[in-house]
Amino acid sequence: MNDLFAKCHGDGGYFGVYRAAGDKYVVRPLLDSLPGPHMESGGRRVIMWGINSYLGLTGNERIKAAAEESVARYSTCTPMGSRLLTGNTTKHEALEQRLAEYCGKQASVLFNYGYLGVMGTISALIGPKDVVIIDKLSHASMIDGTILAMAGRRFRPFRHNDMDSLEQQLRAERERGDGGILIVIEGVYGMRGDLANLPEIVALARQYEARIFIDDAHGFGVMGDNGRGTSEHFGVQDEIDLYFGTFAKAFAAIGGVTAGAPEVIEYIRFNARTNVFAKALPMVYVDVLGATLDEILAHPEYRDRMWHNAHTLQRGLVELGYSIGDTQSPVTPVYIPSGPETGRAIMMMLREEYGVFLSGVTYPVVPRGINLFRMIPTALHTDQDVADTLTAFAEIRDRLNLDLASLKNLSLA
Repeated sequence: MNDLFAKCHGDGGYFGVYRAAGDKYVVRPLLDSLPGPHMESGGRRVIMWGINSYLGLTGNERIKAAAEESVARYSTCTPMGSRLLTGNTTKHEALEQRLAEYCGKQASVLFNYGYLGVMGTISALIGPKDVVIIDKLSHASMIDGTILAMAGRRFRPFRHNDMDSLEQQLRAERERGDGGILIVIEGVYGMRGDLANLPEIVALARQYEARIFIDDAHGFGVMGDNGRGTSEHFGVQDEIDLYFGTFAKAFAAIGGVTAGAPEVIEYIRFNARTNVFAKALPMVYVDVLGATLDEILAHPEYRDRMWHNAHTLQRGLVELGYSIGDTQSPVTPVYIPSGPETGRAIMMMLREEYGVFLSGVTYPVVPRGINLFRMIPTALHTDQDVADTLTAFAEIRDRLNLDLASLKNLSLA
């Protein structure tokens, strides 16, 4: 007879090798300082490229003042209860209206966490005859929401950003039955930085009478002429049925929002289990998010500076011979041909010898024999930060004699 806990003593499961080894370097590194472009890691100051604070709002004094005022007035407990019972306030509803307008929609609903917002939105809408067609590289929250919604029934994945594959799934589903179809995609794919092909996805959705849900975690506040997201970038915001943004990245807070048509949002509000059965978003975050939205709207130069840093960093890496894949966003992946141990050694060199902190992943996120080091340029990084980082990459390339030419025609499909 097997013991349920037997698996806990081996090296199986997610990051099992690192868990079993007690590693806190590749996974769960200790970072106790205020998130920003420079942090303390392993007792030394490093240039931080692993924090998703795109607009550099983590230390913003006006936002901090809003938080302090809110805690002084409401403490951390307000409101008590779920939104449907005793947790609704005029401030929650006012913020939802402001966020709807920011997203270019008529209505929106707040969630306590981005992960739970995605899960709640998808699972609330899918009935027994309906189906989810999802990009294979979608975030875990989208996959979990799909699995929860289908409850043992099938769903249809399509090859990443492959419009022929998407159309095959749409056509097959329409031939099979008359249920509703929800296409589930990201706006900016968070590890690779490439964008969903929204114009063609929108056209296919209309052709096959499907609806679109976009999780724009890395595009919300970042992409588009006004920072309103990847669908603004492509000029198709009106064609996106459900737009989701998380506050954990550009907004430097916590929570998420789904925006769409009033009757659809109201249905989600009453049927998303992750919302109905959860305590309302604490007032301190409601007040902070209002102040954050004010700051974002008043200072487009934050986004301009972020893009300056992103373009300078990405151009410099390419000039050094590195591959950054198909990124069209500030997300900057650096692909290096090496096995996991070499990848860890490079990470250690960057952090300990050059004071450059970034995160890395290997197979199965990328093909075997490749390491992906992801960098997130923010508005608070300086030209010197970028220059010092490029110097580090140049010296590591030469010291390790990296065969960067082997990735010239890198395919990540």
